[in-house]
Formats: sequence, structure tokens, C-alpha cells
Amino acid sequence: MWKSKIEQVFSTDPEFCSYCGSILPVPSGTATDHQCFVCQESINTKHVTNVSYIVHFNDADVYSKERGESSGGRKKKSKGKGKYKEDVVAEGPVVDRECRRCGHGQMSYATLQLRSADEGQTVFYTCMNQACKFKESENS
Repeated sequence: MWKSKIEQVFSTDPEFCSYCGSILPVPSGTATDHQCFVCQESINTKHVTNVSYIVHFNDADVYSKERGESSGGRKKKSKGKGKYKEDVVAEGPVVDRECRRCGHGQMSYATLQLRSADEGQTVFYTCMNQACKFKESENS
């Protein structure tokens, strides 16, 4: 265990030890002095007693409405035609790449490491045209 005459070695967020950088225990009760688990340095936590964390969870109903789904998880009927909307849902990031089958200008892609570590990854492309959905792969 080392002690230093310096107040702190480096500046950090209040949740981290200013001597070694490790995560501090959550202050509980009325005590203002805590001890770092790693360097055993005494840390004054008076400045973090008013810190609070808020976690926001997405509301499932709001998410469904944004995606155009009814409460049962199915697509809402489009007006006038009586069929479900045929929205194309990307299976990953979308790039400007022409589909070899239908000529559509956008494809989504996903990458996987299928070969040995010293070789490149395999990129799987999927056509964004709902009627086509052609899939192709490329070894990079």
C-alpha cells in the first residue's frame, strides 16, 4: 500500500478512485469516508452523496406504435388495400450496393469470422427489395 502527499494522482469522475482509477463502492448511509477496494486509500465521498442515477426503460407500446404494429405484434393494415404493410426490415447496416438479381440499389449486410483468424471476414449481403431478398456473400 502506498501513500502519497499529493491529494490525487489524476482527475476522475466521482465514481472512480482518484489514486488508482478503480471503481469505488456505492456510498451508503451517512458515512462520508470510504475505502478503495484496490489501493485501500481513504476516499471522501461527501461530493458524491447527491449523485443519483436514473434508468429509463423503453415503453413496449410506444415502440410498437413507432414500428407500425398493433398490440398483437402484427403489422397494421394499410388503408384501402386490406393487406399488411410490407416494410423492409434491414438485417443489419444498409449500404449502397446493387443487387445482382433485381438491380435494387441497397443491401443490408452482416459480417462473420468463418475462416481462420489470420484471414479476412465473410460479409453476407441481403437485398432490401422485399420481392427479391437475394443473399450473397463476399470473402474480404
